Amino acid sequence: MHGHSSCACREYNELSRRSFLSVGAGTLLASSVPAWLPRVAIASSERSERQVIVSIFLRGGADGLTLCVPHGDPLYYAASGPTARPTIAIAPPGLPNGCTNLDGMFGLPPAMASLSEAYQNGHLAVVHAAGLTDTSRSHFDAMKFMEVGALGNPSLFTGWLGRHLAQTDPILPGSLLRGISLGSYAVPTTMNGGPSTTPVPDVLSYGLAGNPKTAVQRQASLREMYESTPAILKNAAKVTNDTIALLDAIDFEHYQPGGGAVYPETLFGKSLKASAALIKAQVGVEAVCVDRGDWDTHSNAQPVTGGLAANMADLANGLTAFYRDIFSFSTNIVVVVMSEFGRRAGENASHGTDHGHGNAMFVMGGRVNGGHVYSRDLNGNPGWVGLGDLYEDLDVHITTDYRDILAEIVQKCLDDPQLDKVFPGWTPQFQGIIS
Repeated sequence: MHGHSSCACREYNELSRRSFLSVGAGTLLASSVPAWLPRVAIASSERSERQVIVSIFLRGGADGLTLCVPHGDPLYYAASGPTARPTIAIAPPGLPNGCTNLDGMFGLPPAMASLSEAYQNGHLAVVHAAGLTDTSRSHFDAMKFMEVGALGNPSLFTGWLGRHLAQTDPILPGSLLRGISLGSYAVPTTMNGGPSTTPVPDVLSYGLAGNPKTAVQRQASLREMYESTPAILKNAAKVTNDTIALLDAIDFEHYQPGGGAVYPETLFGKSLKASAALIKAQVGVEAVCVDRGDWDTHSNAQPVTGGLAANMADLANGLTAFYRDIFSFSTNIVVVVMSEFGRRAGENASHGTDHGHGNAMFVMGGRVNGGHVYSRDLNGNPGWVGLGDLYEDLDVHITTDYRDILAEIVQKCLDDPQLDKVFPGWTPQFQGIIS
């Protein structure tokens, strides 16, 4: 959970408050989070080609035209009109506070320059003009449809990642913890329906609330208390106790990242650090969800020195640390970063941006065909859609449905060919983003 900015709209502020107050059933007995490095060697002889996925959701509607700057499009620097950004446009490469060039058309803003390392190494790709092809500009609707993986189906409550986990066998047979959401009090919709999934707000304090000196006795008392209850309650209590013991066996507090990685001392940084520790402990975790909020920048965006710049730096520095850390251990990882919608092409009167449409996604991993910004034009051909023809005369068009990217990851990285069940009603078009 991240503190929301006063520049966010009322709907986003209300959603942030609700997400903070909603507590998943699995956390009723716990008040938890990370500590670093296995105290016990927990490893398995089981091996799988299936990769571990880390899904990062930028809640609030991140500004894709700032996260990945189309500096090669002259309309981005228009002095007037629907694309004018007089105070928030990121300068082109070579100028003070200019972006880091990626391919002649796109660049990374100064706050996200650290990601150029993974990009140049061929492990990071950007997908521009992507997103949810629904016309809603509501945070609530856009988040829900994106996380369930289907549009216009109000009866569907399981998430795309939850359904993937439900229809595949665990990598580690009998795993207690196939899916985990870090830094939150409830399992996100993305992971709803997934077996052996739990929210862990803080790995360093995950366990029974109360005096640590009596924790063992209280856990034993709970086991006895639930022993004579119906099977569903007894099993829930057992899983909770066993999960506490499992996480307690990983010494998150003293975890030493590899590859010279230094994580930001933020909730997002700590969640990614915990993710790396969990993956390295080889306890059977297959899917990690991490939220990073506070992207609803309707006013005073300040993408170079202010609030938006701080958000982008946290995102990029966290991802870069995770990349250095986890890739020193294994390349069998895939990370996907997305947001519910982008922002308007033009700046508003309050030096911010309002709810938009097309956006940028980031995909990082060992099998990612990186070092490239993927995009399509209005005819579906490779190429930037441009700012000359805007959706509803306001926004970047969506020329790549986000499910095309996720489906390719699910099939090629997560070894799950049943895409019609993960994304019902959708026939994806792969972009070759995964080798």
